[in-house]
Amino acid sequence: MGNLFAFLFRYRGILVFALLEVLSLFLLVRNSSYQRAAFFNSANSYVGQVLDLRTRIYDYFRLVEVNHELVKENALLRQQLYRPDLSTREADSLPIKKDSLTQARLALLGRPDSLLLGLRQLPTRDPDYPLIPARVVSNTQRRVDNFLTLNVGSLDGVRPGMGVVAAAGVVGRVLVSSEHYATITSVLHSKTAISSRIQRDGTIGTIRWLGEDPAYVLLDNIPRQNKLVRGDTVVTSGYNAVFPEGVMVGTIESFVKEPDKNFWTIKVRLAVNFSNLAYVYVVNSRPKIERDTLEARAGVKPETDDQP
Repeated sequence: MGNLFAFLFRYRGILVFALLEVLSLFLLVRNSSYQRAAFFNSANSYVGQVLDLRTRIYDYFRLVEVNHELVKENALLRQQLYRPDLSTREADSLPIKKDSLTQARLALLGRPDSLLLGLRQLPTRDPDYPLIPARVVSNTQRRVDNFLTLNVGSLDGVRPGMGVVAAAGVVGRVLVSSEHYATITSVLHSKTAISSRIQRDGTIGTIRWLGEDPAYVLLDNIPRQNKLVRGDTVVTSGYNAVFPEGVMVGTIESFVKEPDKNFWTIKVRLAVNFSNLAYVYVVNSRPKIERDTLEARAGVKPETDDQP
């Protein structure tokens, strides 16, 4: 306490001067409208700069959270691109009474969100391929058999056999999953085969990787009599129900006729750049289980992706 009094006594002149300056400024701002406006304008400018700097720092540390929210939103928007099997069922196709009250209700409500067939309610807008957003935490691309690791697992609904896509196109398929992580068999894997089609004419083929350049794959089983065009788009066929129909795979880069083969040798540039892949979506295919069960009962070998 003695030191405090000694400090105040020693610097009493400076402290009194500072106090009088603050008091004079307060009285000046309070009693002069011009000075008050100038003061508040200057103060608002400086305070705004400080608050802007604080907001930038706060936003920087929230980038991870913001990215997660954006990925979830993108997943909801992207799954709307995959038409469910029930989306083409119209209420008008069902037998209804043609009375004025029913017609007025249909005109007012439009197409319903669900159809009642028997005692089962079928949602017309419920997606067959809901998406689970995920972050890539590990990725290899220079090996013969490449894998990815995602930060989602069985607790998020991820199961082995699910497809994985990115914003640009097909990525791979879930091999195994733990509670919080999943290992993905990449398109860049020697045993991966994806049923695909050429979008221009609908010809079905199989995408395989030869273990060389990670930017290119081979499109197999395209007959030599088919006319090909460089730049043709290759998309998923939808035959295996792992991936929705029409997901981008890549574009045809080149093609040659081998003398001892009945099929084209087609080089396809992948749409996905695996070197900077950060966020993906795990495809939860609802029709797959039913299709696999039916084909197993019939003894039919389905068009599925080969897995190691």
